[in-house]
Amino acid sequence: MSTLVGKKLGKYEIVAHLGRGGMAEVYKAVQPEIERFVAIKVMHCHLTDSEELVVRFLREARAIGRLHHPNIVQIIDADRTKVNARDSAEPTYYYMVMNYIEGETLGHYLQNHPPLTVEEVLHIGLQLAEVLAYAHEQGMIHRDIKP
Repeated sequence: MSTLVGKKLGKYEIVAHLGRGGMAEVYKAVQPEIERFVAIKVMHCHLTDSEELVVRFLREARAIGRLHHPNIVQIIDADRTKVNARDSAEPTYYYMVMNYIEGETLGHYLQNHPPLTVEEVLHIGLQLAEVLAYAHEQGMIHRDIKP
């Protein structure tokens, strides 16, 4: 996917690329009306030809949107759009918008800091177990857990 940094996706202005996963890119964006940062997960364009994958992506947004837990990011919006509607060759972008949380991933933290103490490992493990138990109680199974 070509970078969307500097472009507008719906009402959101993309300001930075945050990461890439198997199904989507994640960007930092500004929601201008209320002057706040958000994170936008944009489905890879080459996957949008598959109706099954588009349905799965949108179902994920709806499912996460129903969850309310302090360790689960909130879904604010989900939609589809073209960056340049006048260009018929322009791909349709499917995206979900989430609260932007400042910080680093656990994986990045582990690479750049001394090894965790036993207490820190237990603290993180307990939080992870609690949030996964909550999601499971809500009928969700996480398919892609990484630090």
